[in-house]
Amino acid sequence: MTKILAIAVGGALGALSRYWVVGVISSLFERSFPFGTLVVNILGSLLIGILYVLIIEKLDVAAEWHAILMVGFIGAFTTFSTFSLETLMLLQEGRVTAALTYIFSSVGVCLLAVALGMWSTKQLF
Repeated sequence: MTKILAIAVGGALGALSRYWVVGVISSLFERSFPFGTLVVNILGSLLIGILYVLIIEKLDVAAEWHAILMVGFIGAFTTFSTFSLETLMLLQEGRVTAALTYIFSSVGVCLLAVALGMWSTKQLF
């Protein structure tokens, strides 16, 4: 039950953080491209790389920390389902170049962000 509560708390904080970050980023850029979701996915990928090294590989922490941070917070913070919907909408609007740019930048940059998070954290710890 403690893990479930940890996931719920982390999920609530992650969802609220996603809402805030997307709002801030969306206010800075035109809405013709889903920059907010892209930034959230990149940040979430970077954070999960950092947290993986710290929580799984380096630190001896309680299982609840894995649950609250990686499963709850990052799980709710990243928005792959939103990414999928926005990509489909771009395609349905006939904006193939924007959709392909979004797909490749989201997947490619997020993979690089996870690797950067893991690498940089290993250098520090």
